[in-house]
Amino acid sequence: MNRNPSLKSVMNFIVPITRFNRGEASKIFDEVSENGVKVVLKNNVPACVLVKPERYDEMVEMLEDYALYFEAEKRMKNAESIGFISQEQVLNELGLRESDLDDGVDVDIE
Repeated sequence: MNRNPSLKSVMNFIVPITRFNRGEASKIFDEVSENGVKVVLKNNVPACVLVKPERYDEMVEMLEDYALYFEAEKRMKNAESIGFISQEQVLNELGLRESDLDDGVDVDIE
């Protein structure tokens, strides 16, 4: 990732609200499809960010993963090892081998 983007590359991600007011929404959406993102300026202040739906889905998924990770970390800090079950015991109870996990075998857990 380039830490010092050029002014031109930064400007490719900025769109003034006046372009929408001039009826250029379709063209702006095409640019979002090409570049992935546009920051809409209103009175020279960022008003919103336009992103491709696929990128939005990726960002939401990353946030959900982060929230799950954070919750797991919190639970692990508060957990007591009494009552923990080893991975080996879980696999035995489910009738699986560790190699099954690597093979991507679908497992139905009731």
